[in-house]
Amino acid sequence: MSFTLFPDTRKALALASLAGLSVGDALGAQHFVSAVDPAAPPPGPWPWTDDTEEACCLVAVLAEGDFDRDTFAELLGRHHDPYRGYGPGAVVMLREIREGLPWPIAAAAAFDGQGSAGNGAAMRAAPLGAWHADSLAHAAAQGARAAEVTHAHAEGVAGGVAVTVAAAAAAAGRLDGVRPALLGAVAAHTPDGLVRDGLIAAGRLTEPGLAAYELGNGTRAMARDTVPFAIWVADRFLDDYPAAIAACLRAGGDVDTTCAIAGGIVAAYTGIDGIPAGWRAAREPLPGWLRPVL
Repeated sequence: MSFTLFPDTRKALALASLAGLSVGDALGAQHFVSAVDPAAPPPGPWPWTDDTEEACCLVAVLAEGDFDRDTFAELLGRHHDPYRGYGPGAVVMLREIREGLPWPIAAAAAFDGQGSAGNGAAMRAAPLGAWHADSLAHAAAQGARAAEVTHAHAEGVAGGVAVTVAAAAAAAGRLDGVRPALLGAVAAHTPDGLVRDGLIAAGRLTEPGLAAYELGNGTRAMARDTVPFAIWVADRFLDDYPAAIAACLRAGGDVDTTCAIAGGIVAAYTGIDGIPAGWRAAREPLPGWLRPVL
């Protein structure tokens, strides 16, 4: 990568990724109401879930320099709405942060002191990667910083890193006009562990149904059974946002989250125009407190 990113370009890349994430999240969530046919999606509005709410908190703190974890934690605590689909562990942690418990203590105490290995850090990470499209290594480092606010378990952090790097590579491909090989690039920057093992295994898969079967479709809501499949989908359908979302919908499982992850990565490559206009219009508007950033 030989380009230089200016703040306005970084912001545009991140907002395109946020659009892809939030539309995928909102349409995926509709699948829990009634099976969604992407060719004839349900009428709007489509409410978004915790995936989008946390991603909005992340986008609100994007700036030059290291990711501001303290402000991010404060925003998560202040804005989280338990009725947006948060898991019980996340609700407890974010309430504790809202009430003043320092985020490193809250994150470390989760799941009886093991820390969260879930997919929460991954579901919100794509806009951060798009912001750092000029350096995959830097994207990986910042992805780890952002993940650690809520995920003290190494696998939860690895999931956040993997999605951040995938979106960075996708946005870089958009800028330099070369379609990236996401799986290899992401595996090279993801720490050793189950998430990385899944990314490596994904490289030999060619069919969405088999990929979901082999890698997991997020049913367990863990990074290891969500992130490899979602990144495989993004890699396979990088220039076709509707096809990426359709593949996640067909796979079932934690559909809003796989759609959010894959959608955020793919939109970093295609731009907002890659998302069907009708889908963008059907998604519930993003929260009003984010408007100064948009």
